[in-house]
Amino acid sequence: MMVKIDRLLPPDQLAVVRQALDEAPFVDGRLSAGSAASRVKKNREMDQKSEVFANLSRILMGALYAHPLFRGAALPLRSAAPFFARYGIGETYGDHIDDPVMGDERGRFRCDVATTVFLNDPDEYEGGELVVRTPFGEQRVKLPVGAAVVYPASSLHRVDPVRRGERLVMVTWTQSMVRDAYKREVLFELNEAREALLDADPTDEKAKKVDHAYTNLVRMWAEV
Repeated sequence: MMVKIDRLLPPDQLAVVRQALDEAPFVDGRLSAGSAASRVKKNREMDQKSEVFANLSRILMGALYAHPLFRGAALPLRSAAPFFARYGIGETYGDHIDDPVMGDERGRFRCDVATTVFLNDPDEYEGGELVVRTPFGEQRVKLPVGAAVVYPASSLHRVDPVRRGERLVMVTWTQSMVRDAYKREVLFELNEAREALLDADPTDEKAKKVDHAYTNLVRMWAEV
């Protein structure tokens, strides 16, 4: 399942994020890659020890967790510290699957869901599409500034080479309360119907039954 979120931040906050990105220190992105991914990865990532990183992480991860579409699609239990990445001309990230387990000795977690937040306008660069392989073929994703896409971390995916300009994104990974991607999709669709019914009439008996069914399915499938 791939879910697109139109806007995480208002324009004034996006302007603050962009200015911070322009001032932040970036390092070779291969430093954070595993042995397989480092062979196909060519980008730059923000130094996670910088003060700018801590501030941007707080802003963007807070916005992500506050968004109902992200919560409904990911059913998040815990998430990784994000990566802020730059892709200049010729930079790319070839076909890869994200690591199944992330974290360190202070706490490891399973990587179920990947999220990419686009931090500059698509007119500012050519190429750089996120390409996710799905059962229905390759899905090419290049969204407006401030938009995000949520998709299974188990998907084979890549970032096409940038041909002009620079691509700016935030990427993070989440352990879901529901491990199985198909079950998450069922819950996401049921929750969409549930929310619509409750918004229309929260006292309606059918709305209550759908609400109870969703709640009990989460109780049945969740691992916490």
